[in-house]
Amino acid sequence: MPMKTVIMAGGRGTRISELFPDIPKPLIPVQALDSETNRIISRPVLEWELRSLVKQGYDDFIITVGYKAQQIIDYFSDGKELGCKIEYFVEQIPLGNAGALFKLRKKLVEPFLLLNADAVFDIDFDRFIGFHRKCQGEGGLVTLFTHPNSHPYDSGLVVTDERNAVVQWLTKEDSRPDYYNNRVNAGLHVLDPSVLDMTADRMNIDPEEIGKEKDGKTLKIDLDRHILKPLCGSGLMFAYSSPEYVKDMGTPERFIQVQDDYRSGVVNGRNLRHKQRAVFLDRDGTINVYKGFLRKTEDFELIDGVAEAIKRINRSGYLAIVVTNQPVIARGEVTVDELQMIHRRMETLLGKEGAYIDGLYYCPHHPDGGFSGEIQELKIKCECRKPAPGMLLRAASDYNISLQDSWMIGDGRYDIEAGKNAGCKTALIGEGEYGQTLTAHSLLEAVDSVLSHNHDLE
Repeated sequence: MPMKTVIMAGGRGTRISELFPDIPKPLIPVQALDSETNRIISRPVLEWELRSLVKQGYDDFIITVGYKAQQIIDYFSDGKELGCKIEYFVEQIPLGNAGALFKLRKKLVEPFLLLNADAVFDIDFDRFIGFHRKCQGEGGLVTLFTHPNSHPYDSGLVVTDERNAVVQWLTKEDSRPDYYNNRVNAGLHVLDPSVLDMTADRMNIDPEEIGKEKDGKTLKIDLDRHILKPLCGSGLMFAYSSPEYVKDMGTPERFIQVQDDYRSGVVNGRNLRHKQRAVFLDRDGTINVYKGFLRKTEDFELIDGVAEAIKRINRSGYLAIVVTNQPVIARGEVTVDELQMIHRRMETLLGKEGAYIDGLYYCPHHPDGGFSGEIQELKIKCECRKPAPGMLLRAASDYNISLQDSWMIGDGRYDIEAGKNAGCKTALIGEGEYGQTLTAHSLLEAVDSVLSHNHDLE
């Protein structure tokens, strides 16, 4: 069943106030393509968000308001015109961005969605909450929505273990390792209300004290610092990763980008309730300089032009998904941890140039024996090793991808055959004839041809 949704809409929006000095941030008008009428219309950003939620069956809201609260209340009223129920909590004095949750504790009796009005989003909430339900079975009380972005080097990074439990949360001010996964907190959460009680106990505070003077300061509660980050490494907080659209429109530059994305239909189109298109990418020889099977992190080197090619995929509306055979795992030449470090270097190098991948799949198997140190249970004939299409089929299931509308790009015969076996169109980098849809000399040329080919079809 859909959850109660709390939307934090009390901030001043100081960074974007130069464009809209007299309007609270949730009421900033955004022109967007309305999927029902197929027309460009203007609505407040919070209305777009509420409509997206109501369409998916989420119709029970509490909106916390502070700055110019009455304007927001007057506009949305009780929510009946949008087909939902809206209650308000008005902060008479600032409580911090999470202080209101403690004042609302009696209304929050089950896990609830907690969203920032700062974030523009259109996601499949059923998938998000379905992931949280699975994590509950492992003791999860909180789930963060995470995604890759074009500037991970100055974003808050979420580090997880193999179960997707959050083990570390690095702010942009924190020192970070040389190489890291591009996994950024997006400001959407599912919380079990018991974490509020845990926070109050840990901080040794009475929730009634929030907003009052304590030790010479007004007691305020910060969501990240006081509630979420202390859960790192506890096994109580998990991260859900998705390529769907979530963006902060808090600056004039980001507002312009959000408006363009809304108008073009990108915001709604990336919702995983809709069929996606992907460009599947081989790794060795396509993304990085081919040096045989990579065994050392420092040997990974991006091919010139690759970051720009992937940036163009990112801007196009296609998902960028890497699918790579890595028999070095089965042969015992590289551990899973060492392979993950190589991929962290890849994501870090791409991120420094404003590019990102939406997903990565690797096959660790190898059918042939005779290698010293080989791992017997991985020496099998599998369905994921290219030219088999298993990795592409798994990605299609994970991301609701239409394979017939997608492409496989690689530098070898197995890449082309895997793409064809999955039902994709294909592009070969280099020479050879394997029945590919098109041939190019580089990934950048291939991507430009793919995007041009799609434009011609449309």
